Amino acid sequence: MALLPATIGIILSPDQTEVLLVKRDDIPVWVLPGGGVEVGEQPEEALVREIQEETGFQVEIQRKCAEYSPLNRLCALTSIFICNIVSGENCLSSETRGIAFHSLLNLPSTLFPPHERWLHEALSTETLIQRPLIEVSYGALWKYFIRHPHHVLRFAWTRFVKF
Repeated sequence: MALLPATIGIILSPDQTEVLLVKRDDIPVWVLPGGGVEVGEQPEEALVREIQEETGFQVEIQRKCAEYSPLNRLCALTSIFICNIVSGENCLSSETRGIAFHSLLNLPSTLFPPHERWLHEALSTETLIQRPLIEVSYGALWKYFIRHPHHVLRFAWTRFVKF
């Protein structure tokens, strides 16, 4: 079964020195907010919905900054957008155990590695990045499993076993 496309938002503080991250509830890592694109939904619509569900914030999209195409069955087409908060209040959901702005110069050590690369890549250029999603591979999963077996097993449990 193929994965549905994903959409991710980069939300910077007004002074552009911090980025909004959410701490997942299923595994204790920080990630950029976002999620899956439902059937019949556009990536932009999915992103606005996902960010509101995960954080309580309503956002407007400034621009699409990246589109990563999958190389294997571990991942799906992933679109990254730069967004601004237009309204709402910080509000935890069933998917999040933390929501906070973090300094771009001092990101948390538990930031999911692909998200850190995507963040830096997106902020380094104004042009649309289009490339293969090389960060998510069987080799990278194995290396992450060796360092964080609990994270991988917990994610697998919540994704594939616990419906």
